Amino acid sequence: MGMIKDDTVRNATTYYWGERVFARPQSTLFAALLLWQLPDPCALPVFVLESSIWYLCDVANLPVCLFLIHRARIDYVWVSDRVPHVFTGEHRRTSTIDWCEENYAISNYIAEFWNTLTNVAMITLAVLGIYSSIRHRHGKRVTAMYVGLLLVGVGSACFHATLKYTTQLLDELPMLYLCALCFYSLVEIDVDIKFGKRLPILLGLFQTGITLIYVFWVQNPAFHQVAFGATAVGAIVFGTKRFSELNIGSETRRTLSRLHLMGHLGMWGGFLVWNVDNIFCHQLRTYRSYVGMPLDGLLQLHGWWHILTAYGSVYLLLWAHLLKLARLGHDTMFSIQYFMGIFPHVALNNPKKVD
Repeated sequence: MGMIKDDTVRNATTYYWGERVFARPQSTLFAALLLWQLPDPCALPVFVLESSIWYLCDVANLPVCLFLIHRARIDYVWVSDRVPHVFTGEHRRTSTIDWCEENYAISNYIAEFWNTLTNVAMITLAVLGIYSSIRHRHGKRVTAMYVGLLLVGVGSACFHATLKYTTQLLDELPMLYLCALCFYSLVEIDVDIKFGKRLPILLGLFQTGITLIYVFWVQNPAFHQVAFGATAVGAIVFGTKRFSELNIGSETRRTLSRLHLMGHLGMWGGFLVWNVDNIFCHQLRTYRSYVGMPLDGLLQLHGWWHILTAYGSVYLLLWAHLLKLARLGHDTMFSIQYFMGIFPHVALNNPKKVD
């Protein structure tokens, strides 16, 4: 029995598979009304997948969808092999950007599989930084920087999994907020706050203005890239200024210089492969089709951009982190350690709250 599509139902596309009926709601409100009328959750495997993958990544729909999942009792829903894959295709994309990875090539429910998977590196590094900073009392501002990195990783994973405009914003906007947090931490690097509430208010207004302009008026990725670059340059300038002001030992200076170098190598290396992926996409797709799975994953250069910038970002955060500790005279109390040999983080020998 094949799948028959029927568009006669208002606000939903209905699919018939044998005696089963599947509906793809066009709006969350209609989805709520539809699900409320259907008592058997086992008849809704496709709707369950729609809710899990798409609506739950949409911040505006999140409260409604959590209610829908609770109402449908989908914790024991099974998905049969007979269920048709009706939620794939370009009609699902609402983002203003589509990257070089072939959409839905590996999974019918994840738009860009490799670009989604490679965000695990950034998420892991961010979680480790948060854990380390809290456990060793590195300070609230340090913890906030790692939280910003975590938001970038999670937002990027949601974006590449769905290619929706709402999740695109979850990917792009946290980059601005992360740079703003780093800028604030480097300006207010001492225990005593110099600018009081003025600086965070000004930064908040600036980021709010950029966000509103990008969301409602200039929906062009180039605008986001320029705003991100300007904020990042401000953080780098103040970081360099703080580094030049330090009166520290040679070992600490070498450590900071190495972290700074590795951070820039990661960021600029990622920027290089990002451009190669954009410029030579057609050739890369040809090579990937030739080598096949799973080796084609090695040629997903946007995924390598994620990995390189994850390490570049965390090394620069460690640089800012250690700058603050050295500024406070704690340069003999910390060290860089590697969890599982590949995930760097700061550990204080004698934990002491510094913020």
